[in-house]
Amino acid sequence: MASLRNHAEQLNAAVYRNYKKDRKVGEGAYAVVYLGTQLSTKKVVAIKKIKVGQFKDGLDMSALREVKTLQELRHPNIVELMEVYFHKTNLNLVLEFLESDLEMIIKDKSIVFMPGDVKHWMLMTLRGLDHCHRNWVLHRDMKPNNLLLGLDGQLKIADFGLARDFGDRGRQLTAQVVTRWYRAPELLFGAKEYGYGVDIWAIGCIFAELLLRNPYLPGNTDMDQLDTMFRALGTPAEVDWPGMKSLPNFVQFKHYPRTPLRLLFTAAGADTLELLESMLIYDPNRRISAREALLHPYFFNKPRPTPLENLPKHVRESPEEAKKRRKAELLDTMTQDERKRVFRVLDFKS
Repeated sequence: MASLRNHAEQLNAAVYRNYKKDRKVGEGAYAVVYLGTQLSTKKVVAIKKIKVGQFKDGLDMSALREVKTLQELRHPNIVELMEVYFHKTNLNLVLEFLESDLEMIIKDKSIVFMPGDVKHWMLMTLRGLDHCHRNWVLHRDMKPNNLLLGLDGQLKIADFGLARDFGDRGRQLTAQVVTRWYRAPELLFGAKEYGYGVDIWAIGCIFAELLLRNPYLPGNTDMDQLDTMFRALGTPAEVDWPGMKSLPNFVQFKHYPRTPLRLLFTAAGADTLELLESMLIYDPNRRISAREALLHPYFFNKPRPTPLENLPKHVRESPEEAKKRRKAELLDTMTQDERKRVFRVLDFKS
């Protein structure tokens, strides 16, 4: 037994020595993400350090779920888990590095994207999600910044810390999942039993955000989220959503009439609106599945999805690059005399 433990420790040490963390690129409540290098190949990677030491019972279950899920889900549109190693009291996940995410693309107003671009991003997202659902995995945190983009144009679903198996009927699950703006109505009403519909609702919100270049249903609290939702899509009645009133946290809301999507999404085609509407159905049992969505006419009608290599790209700046860009932008707004004064005071090089 001791020899097996020693062998495992040696393997772990070898993996640890093969990676170098270069700089922090993101941080959450339970993890820090670094840009890193695989020393044996010089390949750039992302290293997600999960802060195991802060959990009184040891390793957080979400970390174990993420490792297990990523090891089982291999797909071109799901981020690849390359290796796992422990260092001190932290678990480190070595993931393929992708340069940006869909949130960056949406927020970058210097980028203009076309209907064919949205179509290809949606196609890749649904392919990855369909693979998850066919393997009985709910992602439960679909949002634009969990959809990573490589320089080759490929989109990959990331961050499976909230993922769970959903094959067991009657299994009780927490409703406190999915970032609020993308949270399905059944979750906001406290549902403990749910399925793939929670991911599909989130995809519908992302689809709408791509079309609008702004979040579609940005609520401030759970109650405000429901109110925002009902103002946009109409308040559901029992006939629209059988069983709604039996949900644990159901509250009767003011009646808002349904506003046709056409009034907001004025540039969208009929097939676009039909697919969007099928994702944002209140009754989760009637919501379209990822597989059905992939077969929707939207993906077969013109315009065709933009080729991967032609999709818009947002290149993530390093702190040094951002500093140089801001300096150049500042200098561009100055007169020659102002520049000379700045160079003298700060010792800039002209």
